[in-house]
Amino acid sequence: MGDIVKIIKLSGTALPMRGNDIDTDRIIPARYLKEVTFARMGDYPFFDERFSAEGKKKDHPFNDPEYSGAAVLFVNKNFGCGSSREHAPQALNRFGIKVIVGESFAAIFAGNCTMMGVPTVTVSEKDIQQLIKSVEENPKLEYTIDLESKTLTYGKNKIAIDLPETSRTALITGSWDSTALLRANLAQVRQTATKLPYIGNFAN
Repeated sequence: MGDIVKIIKLSGTALPMRGNDIDTDRIIPARYLKEVTFARMGDYPFFDERFSAEGKKKDHPFNDPEYSGAAVLFVNKNFGCGSSREHAPQALNRFGIKVIVGESFAAIFAGNCTMMGVPTVTVSEKDIQQLIKSVEENPKLEYTIDLESKTLTYGKNKIAIDLPETSRTALITGSWDSTALLRANLAQVRQTATKLPYIGNFAN
């Protein structure tokens, strides 16, 4: 526990979520923000769109067995807009999503994803349409996102991806996980803490 994890290459099948301006209130309904841990967040993504008031499943990509086990999420423009709730990326990640590919993302949502080790990478409108079409035609197709070469590969296709350089560096070096960094450098943390007058003996 506490090991630094470098996120360089991610592979898996994909799940398409069409639509611009999908906000965090849709991703995770506000009533679930009251839970004291993130443990069950994976049960809740798009809950009100996926289930009726009686709890019956509706037609929705996140309910479609064809996309079961998907690690890659394809989205359109301005995904994750709205309130800056960390629960939204937590819900997606705990559902099984390891990387999100889209035209654009809300800045705070993308930042929250990076701090959880979930890359949010952008592609052109033409490319995302082709990616969504490809997975709808073949849900078993595998996609590989390489943050080092900034490419996405599927079948015989390879396209360019982009993400902020600060996010890319954090992910591929493992510095995205601040808790793991602190644990890996515990001796230095303790040494620094002993010099802080407001910590004093608590540093030991």
